Amino acid sequence: METVDLMDNLKSLQFEQGVQEEETPWLFLQSRSRGLMIQACAHAAFFCRLLRALRKMDGSTSVSMLPSEEEEEDPYKKPSKRDLKVGIIGGGRLGKQLALVLLHWASIPAQSLHISTRRPETLNDLQKMGIQCFYHNCFLVEWANLVFLCCLPSQLPHICLEINTRLAKSCIVYSLVTAVPLPRLKQLLCHPTILRPQYQCAENYIDIWGSNEDIRSALQDPEIVQATSPYSTNGGITLNIRWLAAVFYAALNICTLREIPYQQGLKVLSDLCLSVHPQTCGKDKTNCPRFTVTDFVNQAFANTLNPSNVFPWFDLITVQLKETPFSQHLGKSVILQEHLTVLYSASFGISLSQETEEEKEGEEEEEAPGPQS
Repeated sequence: METVDLMDNLKSLQFEQGVQEEETPWLFLQSRSRGLMIQACAHAAFFCRLLRALRKMDGSTSVSMLPSEEEEEDPYKKPSKRDLKVGIIGGGRLGKQLALVLLHWASIPAQSLHISTRRPETLNDLQKMGIQCFYHNCFLVEWANLVFLCCLPSQLPHICLEINTRLAKSCIVYSLVTAVPLPRLKQLLCHPTILRPQYQCAENYIDIWGSNEDIRSALQDPEIVQATSPYSTNGGITLNIRWLAAVFYAALNICTLREIPYQQGLKVLSDLCLSVHPQTCGKDKTNCPRFTVTDFVNQAFANTLNPSNVFPWFDLITVQLKETPFSQHLGKSVILQEHLTVLYSASFGISLSQETEEEKEGEEEEEAPGPQS
C-alpha cells in the first residue's frame, strides 16, 4: 500500500509563512543560496566527468565525457580498476546533494563513492544505493583520488590537521567551504593540489533557480544547466574563470601521473574536450581549436621539451591565484569558449545545437506566409 505524506506541500509549514512582511525583500537570499549550491554541484560533476574519462584511457578504446546509453541503463554497475574514486567529507545537506549529483550526473559508480561524516546513521538512503558512509576521514583520503570538503568552516582546521599527512600528492582536494580562501587551505593542508571555485553574485539578482530542493532533479532543466555554464551570467551568479583553467591543468596532471608524453596528452585532451562543436563551426571543422603546448606553458619552457617529455606537475593553487598562459588563452579565444560551453551542456545531456535548430525551424514557420485568399 502506497504511503502518502499528509504534510507534503502544506503551506503553513513552508519557510515563507514565518517571514514578516518587512522581511520579504530578503527572501532572495534563500534562492541565491539554492543557486550557489546548484552551481557548486554542477561544476563538481563536470570536473568528475573529465577526470573519470582521463583515468579510463587505456590506448585501445576511446573515451568520452558525454552520457552514454550504458550509463543510463546501469548507473550502479561495478566500477573498473581505473575508475575515479571520490570521497566526500561531510554528510550534511551539501554533502548529500553532491553525492546524488555525482552518482547520477557524473556517472560515478556507487561503489566508487564514499562519505565520511560524524553521523553516518543519518545517510541510510545513500547507503541503500551502495554508497559507503562511515566516520573515518584518514581512511577516506588514503582511498580516494578526489576528496570534496563539504564540512562547516569551524570544523575545517581539525579535519585538515587530521588528514594533511595522509594525502598523496596526486590526490585532488576540492573545497566547497566557501568561507576559507585558498592560501589558508594550502596552509592548513600543506598540499598544492587543491581546487576551490569562487562565485560572484550580481547586485541585480535574477531568480531562475526554482524552488526544488533536489539538485539532481534541478539539473534536468536545460535553462538551469545553461545558467551554470562557466561563461554564463544568467541567474546572477558568475564563476571565476580561473577555476576552469585549474580544471584543465588538473587534467594535464593526470596525464603526467600516467607518464603520457605531452604531445599525446594534448591530443587526448583535444579529442576529449573539443570534439563537440557549436553550430557556428558549420560543416568545415578545420578551423576548430586544438590544444597546443603554448596554451599551457610559455614559449621558453616549451622550447626545452623533447617529444618524450611529460608536462611538469602544476600547482593548482598557483594556477587559481595568478594569470597563466591558459587562463589568458581562455579569456581571448571566443571560439574556444564556445566549444567548452557546448561541451559543458552536452555533459548533462543537453544539445545546444539541437535547440538552436529547433528554434530556427520555429522561426521559419512563423515567418512563412499564410495561404493567400
